[in-house]
Amino acid sequence: MRIPNGNIMSNLVFRILLLLIPLTVQASGAAPRLAKPNCRETCGDVTIPFPFGIGAGCFLDDWYEIGCQQNHTVPILKKIGLRVLNISLPNYRQFANGMINVSLPLFYSNASCGGDRHGVPVSLEGSQFVFSETWNIFTSVGCNTLATMNSAEPDVHGCRSICTGNYTNISRYSTCSGKEGCCQTMLPFNLQDFSVDFKNEGGHQGCNYAFLADRSWFVRSEFTDLYDLRLNNTVRVVLEWGIPNNTNYVLELIRQNHGSTFYNPISCDNYSVYAYPTQMPFMQCYCGYGCSGNPYLIAGCQDINECEDQNPCPGMCVNKLGTYDCIDRRKPNKLFFISLGLSVLVLLQMLLPSWWLYKYIKKRREIKLKEKYFKTQWGLLLQQHLFSSPEDNVAKSRLFRFKDLEKATDHFNKDRILGQGGQGIVYKGMLTNGKIVAVKKSKLIEKGKVEEFINEVIILSQINHRNVVKLMGCCLETDYPLLVYEFIPNGTLYWYLHDPNENLLVSWDTRLRIAAEIAGALFYLHSAASIPIYHRDIKSTNILLDEKHHAKVADFGISKFVSRDQTHVTTLVRGTFGYVDPEYFRTSLFTDKSDVYSFGVVLTELLTGQKPICWLGEEEGRNLADYFVISMEQGRLFDISDAQVMKEGKEEEITAVANLARWCLSSTGRDRPTMKEVAMQLEGIRKLRSTSGFQQNQEKIEVTKSRNYSFASSKFSVDIGITTFSDVQSFTDCKTW
Repeated sequence: MRIPNGNIMSNLVFRILLLLIPLTVQASGAAPRLAKPNCRETCGDVTIPFPFGIGAGCFLDDWYEIGCQQNHTVPILKKIGLRVLNISLPNYRQFANGMINVSLPLFYSNASCGGDRHGVPVSLEGSQFVFSETWNIFTSVGCNTLATMNSAEPDVHGCRSICTGNYTNISRYSTCSGKEGCCQTMLPFNLQDFSVDFKNEGGHQGCNYAFLADRSWFVRSEFTDLYDLRLNNTVRVVLEWGIPNNTNYVLELIRQNHGSTFYNPISCDNYSVYAYPTQMPFMQCYCGYGCSGNPYLIAGCQDINECEDQNPCPGMCVNKLGTYDCIDRRKPNKLFFISLGLSVLVLLQMLLPSWWLYKYIKKRREIKLKEKYFKTQWGLLLQQHLFSSPEDNVAKSRLFRFKDLEKATDHFNKDRILGQGGQGIVYKGMLTNGKIVAVKKSKLIEKGKVEEFINEVIILSQINHRNVVKLMGCCLETDYPLLVYEFIPNGTLYWYLHDPNENLLVSWDTRLRIAAEIAGALFYLHSAASIPIYHRDIKSTNILLDEKHHAKVADFGISKFVSRDQTHVTTLVRGTFGYVDPEYFRTSLFTDKSDVYSFGVVLTELLTGQKPICWLGEEEGRNLADYFVISMEQGRLFDISDAQVMKEGKEEEITAVANLARWCLSSTGRDRPTMKEVAMQLEGIRKLRSTSGFQQNQEKIEVTKSRNYSFASSKFSVDIGITTFSDVQSFTDCKTW
């Protein structure tokens, strides 16, 4: 009996109690069935046990099908056409394998023996049957003849019969060994094909024949000379059989034995299933000691009631599964139960303290493991940054418990996945207070990656801006980082602009507002934050959109703090292809103007509706930034602008935004504006446009018609990882430039 999800100590207590309490089971008086339910069990006087059977659905496969012929009195093994004399199941107590006795014809060297045929070869190839090496013997009768068996074995098996006198002097077949005109030999191992070749070796010839036969058949046969045998024309042969070891049915038998291949004498539901010997091509099943029935049927072995069948006890006999107990009637049962009660009481007194000790040790181990993760993975490094921080803003972030986040995400159910990238997976979760959050389960294992994780925690903990995604906290109790963000339902700006599966018309006013919000957030990071921050990975996939399509700048994994008097940071080139400042790429010097360049690419995406890289375009037009600058120089601005922009925007507004984007994309940083200048110009363009009252109406209409933009349960592709310069998104599906 198995205790589901039990602790080690409770399992031990239960098992000991089972040993103390005697288990008595009333055995069924009815003899167990050997055939499958609703199937015939006999043909004539032969019992047909499963896996053999008569009729459709009653046998395991074609090799075990029995045809009951001649008015349902003669069983035939239909696959090979041999008459069945007896079928026996394996016997655990007698160490006997499963056997089937069949009638096999003789093989004659010629037609002069009086038979009507020379013998038909028998093949058991592909079956789970073999000619028994133990119970059969090969016999050849005749003069001066070599009879050999044909088999798959490379060695020749057979014997030579010699006559020096008169052929008719051979008296009794049962004394064949060592007599003239007769010889016998053993069978090869695992013989499945049987036929005979005869070779005359000179001298007197006559009727020659050979056959396989059950050894005991010689003793019980009543023929008196060879002539009787020739008229009989068939002999009894023993086949050993089993079942295939790789079918679903065998796997179910093994499952009934709880996956064990060893006999369990306590339970009649368990089977002893093993190959015997290991080279044989089949498996045999045995009912264990104290049980009987058909082990090839599910739950086919039943307990034997030894108390009724054998009465082995001088006193009272109590039957049990697989065995029995003898109880002395002279001793009162009251004493037994008193002893049992005292034993259980003593046992509980011993085990209860151990139980509480086990629970205490388990809880302490969990605490130590959490402390280990905190010290060796993230906690100490985060603590170091906290103490070195000039302001204690980090305290606003919350440390979550792992079990709370596991519950919030339904054990990180794959149906809760919002997006995934090279650095981890983002799940939608609901906290106990009902607040919806996004839980980022990172894959960071290297030391450098750990520092990037800590970097994002520190930076986001010190930022408080409506257009920057809010970090609500993190979890330090596991061997991988968990970050908890506010839930942003409407995906990324990249998806909003470029998803080929959505027919979205992003209005000019919405594009201007999103651009202004991004610019305002970057201006805050560069100039208004307590410590200036360079984002270093501005791109449309790192701009999230909330329920009202307001922009939220995200992913600060590779961002950098800079001092007020610092003009740049020297670092390995990091970022995303198509957005990286070419001056930064050449010099490895990242400045605030590098973020300006990346913003210029995003502004160009908003203006043109094009992707930053298009591998299907011409060589000079694959990079959106370069293509945009060339088009501006050639006076083709309105040719490359998005159709919705041209429909709703005024030419002077479009030109103003395009000139601003061109300014941001200047090849050298000193020629680019600051984010403060960019934000001010965009706000100025929006104010001039809002005087017409057109903006409010357009945005109200767009939010209403944007295909129910509540994406609380939908999935979207979010680049949540810290990217490198080699990271390239899929830009093959792009518009014609």
